[in-house]
Amino acid sequence: MRWRRLLAVTRKEAIQIRRDARSLAMAFAIPMLLIVMYGYALTLDVEDLRTIVFDQDGSAASRELLRSFTQSGYFTVVRAARAWSEVEGALDDGRAQVALVIPRNFARDLDLGRRVAVQALLDGSDANTATIATGYVEAVVARYSERLDVAGATVARPPAPVEARLRVWYNADLQSKNFIVPGLIAVIMMVIAAMLTSLTVAREWERGTMEQLVATPIRVGELVAGKLLPYFAIGMLDVALATVAATLLFGVPFRGSAVLLLGFSTVFLLGAVSLGLLISIKTRSQLLASQMAMLTTFLPSFLLSGFAYDIANMPRALQLVTYAIPARYFVTSLKAIFLKGVGLDVLWLEGLLLLAFAVGVTVLATRSFRKSLE
Repeated sequence: MRWRRLLAVTRKEAIQIRRDARSLAMAFAIPMLLIVMYGYALTLDVEDLRTIVFDQDGSAASRELLRSFTQSGYFTVVRAARAWSEVEGALDDGRAQVALVIPRNFARDLDLGRRVAVQALLDGSDANTATIATGYVEAVVARYSERLDVAGATVARPPAPVEARLRVWYNADLQSKNFIVPGLIAVIMMVIAAMLTSLTVAREWERGTMEQLVATPIRVGELVAGKLLPYFAIGMLDVALATVAATLLFGVPFRGSAVLLLGFSTVFLLGAVSLGLLISIKTRSQLLASQMAMLTTFLPSFLLSGFAYDIANMPRALQLVTYAIPARYFVTSLKAIFLKGVGLDVLWLEGLLLLAFAVGVTVLATRSFRKSLE
């Protein structure tokens, strides 16, 4: 390989990128826009649950219970119902997601040492929200019961033979952005890197400049490397910007090694840009290449990488398919580096599989390119 010829192709591609405002926008603006949009919009946290209250007791004890719900930060009382029909109507038309019904004689029964049931109705049309809200309701009621005077306000209960003490590791506040944003970086980098390089060779064919490249003494390896280097550099810069945005804008903790992140990003981006180049070589059409790049990167990376859906909950057949998705290993690696701070001793298998993907696709792209007009 002659470095002079390689740098000449790299310089040519860099000039082409600089002159193409759309490519620059795609390279820098789109990744940042997607990270900001998805980072804020895509969340599994459930907050501000619209709640309607039907307090049939109207006592100080019932108001204290309702105050426990509002102070939790998860429930927002949108209405106080005066009749059961108002509760049904609010749930039917979606004005409320949760309905709390406090029975009559709530305070009297507590004073008499009786066990009192508080009814919570949840809109099950959104199963995920309803499931999470159920846990919130149980937690608030349990905390309220603990504050009551055991001697005079609650039913005496036998001591629990087993005590459960819960502690959450790595994401103690259970904030979904802490594991969504690192995975989002992997998905966006896969799509953008492949999309950019998918237009390189196809653009040469459509503009009629491929004949000039074929006529030069440049070798295939030099041509492939020269076309990949500018987009690889853009991808690495995007990773750096996305990492800064994740830590500063979203407050995602970064507990791992920056060197390890750099290494995994290098290997992953090499495979991603090579995949886009391979698509460009095979299609020779910018429109078809962009469509193929989107089809082969976005949907598999978004749906089958473990970013949006837990792989363990997928059907067995789809679980097997996920092993062929390189974003799966990069998503796992980014989450582990950001949140757990683990090293290569834990992530060696993911790194090895990403390296195999990068080398395999690069070799395949190089061998697929022919310096001929046929």
